[in-house]
Amino acid sequence: MKFLVTNFTRLIYMLCGSLLLFILLHSNPLAAQTKKPNIVLLFSDDAGYYDFGFQGNPHFPTPHLDQLAREGVELEQFYVTAAVCGPSRAGMLTGMYQQRFGFEENNVPGYMSSAGLQGDQMGLPLGLQTMGDYLKPLGYKSMVIGKWHMGSADEYHPLNRGFDEFFGFRGGARSYFELSESQQEARPEDRLERGFGHYEESKGYLTDVFADEACRFIEENSDQPFFLYLSFNAVHTPLEATAEDMAKITGLTGKRKQMAAMTLAMDRACGQVLDRLKQLGLEENTLVIFTNDNGGPTDASAANNYPLSGTKANHLEGGIRVPFIIKYPRELGAGGQYPYPVSTLDLLPTFYAAAGGEVEDLEGLDGLDILHYLKGEQSARPHEKLYWKKENRGAIRKGDWKLLRFPDRPAELYDLSTDQAEEKDLASENPALVREMYKELFEWELTLERPKWQLLREYEGKAMERMDKYRKHYPED
Repeated sequence: MKFLVTNFTRLIYMLCGSLLLFILLHSNPLAAQTKKPNIVLLFSDDAGYYDFGFQGNPHFPTPHLDQLAREGVELEQFYVTAAVCGPSRAGMLTGMYQQRFGFEENNVPGYMSSAGLQGDQMGLPLGLQTMGDYLKPLGYKSMVIGKWHMGSADEYHPLNRGFDEFFGFRGGARSYFELSESQQEARPEDRLERGFGHYEESKGYLTDVFADEACRFIEENSDQPFFLYLSFNAVHTPLEATAEDMAKITGLTGKRKQMAAMTLAMDRACGQVLDRLKQLGLEENTLVIFTNDNGGPTDASAANNYPLSGTKANHLEGGIRVPFIIKYPRELGAGGQYPYPVSTLDLLPTFYAAAGGEVEDLEGLDGLDILHYLKGEQSARPHEKLYWKKENRGAIRKGDWKLLRFPDRPAELYDLSTDQAEEKDLASENPALVREMYKELFEWELTLERPKWQLLREYEGKAMERMDKYRKHYPED
């Protein structure tokens, strides 16, 4: 009898001890920090630099993103690796300058290929690892929702590139409303796809549909670390907004009103995702980023990149500098701003480090973990130099100096510390610096692969025309 009582007492102590350990692990902030963070990347498409409330535009209501900016940290000089959609995403997903593997600033598919690729066979080169590949061994469940644009052939499908789930379309742009059968037949890469090869058009407005799907993924994976890449096609053309959202926009007309209404829908979608994280108790342990793939196309959609010069498809600041917010309550305070240049190259190593990986173990990446910089643990600039290249056009930023090289005119030089609108060309006053930076840009280009595909030459001429026309673009709202 005494033996039974003694063992019963031990059992009680063991149960009490286990309960106490459970309480400590779930109530102690220090213990909670050992849990891997969730990662949510909210990625917009072709948005103008100025076209958000938190960027100062009073006519583009974005209350949820404005709140995210107040609760997080804004990066004042955040750059993409390309001024057009596909290459920009390729650089971000791999953490490498996409020119290094032949995905130069040409969307897929191109019209000709030096590698003998045809049509849909052009895509993110096989063998390269993506964010999904890097995070999987660290215990992450990952999903791509929305626009893929890394190649339409099956071998380039997200589920074959490291991701566990996919709901979206393989191409680069499509309607925000349900596609007819004839539209799906004409452009199969535009069809909505769940998983691999399961096509299902939705009757809802696409931006809202993607938000619903994102919330489903978060709910179903709330008990394990997850990575969500919510790749909106908003606010890329076609300019299609709902009547309800159009009615909420005042003070604007035409394309600007359409853009504002589409941006409002995307903001609502972001808010829905952020609210779901909070409702599930995941907010404190989730790293959330909002940013955009390239500068806004002022000619196509009337996007406004104020106060920057330029537009999508050129290397002026308006083509390559984009808004950026990061919120990570466990590591970063609220309401801060970071002044130095950072790149989409840095997202992959930052995610990898936050997930518990050793960035030093990664080979061949061009980015770095920026959390140490954002927390003030590193006072130096993350990047002394950044590069861009599209055929004969190129750019290099070295410190605050930026050199642009063109096929049809002399190189230009700007001091971005005093002239972010790139209005005063200082090349003639600094010939030695021009030669030095010109040579450094060329030396970087010598390390790159030849482009695996190209576009018609006429597009280069159109790119220069676009640069001249939108060299200086101020608010018209």
